[in-house]
Amino acid sequence: MSTLAGMLRSTTDLEPAQSEWLHLLVGDWQLVADLSFADLVLWVRGGEDGWRAVAHVRPNTGAMVFYDDIVGRGSTRTRAAMLDAAAEEQRLVASPVPVVRDDMSIREDAVPVVVGGQVVAVVTRHSNLTGGRTPSRLELTYRDLADSLLQMVATGEFPAPSAPTGLRRGAPRVGDGVIHLDPDGVVRYASPNAVSAIHRMGHLGDVVGETLAKVVTDLVALSDRQVDESLAVVVMGRAAWRTEVETDSATVTMRAIPLTAQGVRTGAMLLLRDVSELRRREQELLTKDATIREIHHRVKNNLQTVAALLRLQARRVPEENARAALDEAVRRVATIALVHETLSAGYDETVSFDEIAVRGLRAVIEVATREHRVEPRFEGSFGRVRAEDATALAMVISELVQNAVEHGLADRDGSVVVTVDRRPAEGGDDLTVTVTDDGAGLPAGFRPGLAGLGTKIVTAFVQDLRGRIRWENRTPNGTKVEFVAKLRPVGR
Repeated sequence: MSTLAGMLRSTTDLEPAQSEWLHLLVGDWQLVADLSFADLVLWVRGGEDGWRAVAHVRPNTGAMVFYDDIVGRGSTRTRAAMLDAAAEEQRLVASPVPVVRDDMSIREDAVPVVVGGQVVAVVTRHSNLTGGRTPSRLELTYRDLADSLLQMVATGEFPAPSAPTGLRRGAPRVGDGVIHLDPDGVVRYASPNAVSAIHRMGHLGDVVGETLAKVVTDLVALSDRQVDESLAVVVMGRAAWRTEVETDSATVTMRAIPLTAQGVRTGAMLLLRDVSELRRREQELLTKDATIREIHHRVKNNLQTVAALLRLQARRVPEENARAALDEAVRRVATIALVHETLSAGYDETVSFDEIAVRGLRAVIEVATREHRVEPRFEGSFGRVRAEDATALAMVISELVQNAVEHGLADRDGSVVVTVDRRPAEGGDDLTVTVTDDGAGLPAGFRPGLAGLGTKIVTAFVQDLRGRIRWENRTPNGTKVEFVAKLRPVGR
């Protein structure tokens, strides 16, 4: 389906400001469709029939008129005449008689979209008249509000460019609750859902006939909550703005839409939505995330304490082999602590493992090298890795790099290269990691099962990663170790 921007580029030669106005209108016209209980179609000049549909919205509050997508279609001759009249006369034009289609009686009217005094498009409203029942007060009020908004479209007063666009989840819609205010901020009408939202905030009396600003500010004052700076202009309906009101019993988000006629404010419409449960769940998630990060932070601190104690113990041990074993334990504990440190800085149970790999690679080489220069290199990318895999992966790489430096490059300068290849696969990504050095190579008769503790640790962790590992000599010299792992799926 073509986007509005693409349709405008291919159909019209509107100026950027005019196209942006149409985008603002389409971004906010769902509420007009819901208030009208009608489909809305945006038409621009172009195409063989003179007008082409470039956007369409259906109501959430009533039966739709167009089941098929009509974007990209040209207008009929009858509709084109109505569109021409609306554009030339710059006023709302209604079809003289309802249109009958698919057993539906449909009333159509056209509204010019005016920008800077110039008509740039026309909106048609298509209302299904089938049924013939007497409309309720809610329906009559909603349609009056929709008519006011469409009159503002015809005079270039709606949508409001100053209205904020960065919404939190839970933005109110027509079905959530509507309040109609007079110019003084007194409630003329409140839908049942809006009345319920105000009552859940703690107001016990009537809503209609009350000054909404007084009702809301009294409730906020009783709950001793912080008052949003935008509260006053929203509850008075003086500016196209949004706010969120929190009391002891409920949290309600509000959006104000001033109603004007020829530049004179005639009142306002407020959309309300009770978002108490939504905000409670958000707070639970934030609390859970904060708790998880705090746990990782404390685990990291405890591991660093353990490493410090082992380091102190190593200094007091006279035997060289015992000191070396304790130093190895310190390095391994520090590697695990690095994973938890990274997890404590994130917002989920995954980590960007490249940072851990690079920091771990440099740390091992800095500690392990004494007389000879070793150059570390890292190629490829691990991407994001689940916490369950991160510790095992960090330990494997740390041990392999340690072995390369300690045994392969013990008596010479050289390099250690870690190469990563990650590919999507069923049940989790396939990860291939290669650690190569240009050192002395594997000792004669090397067998992983009979090797030292480091090799046994590597083998155990590779099995935890549902993988396999292979050691081999490089040509002309050096060692190549390659292991393949199956990473757990990471949510995207």
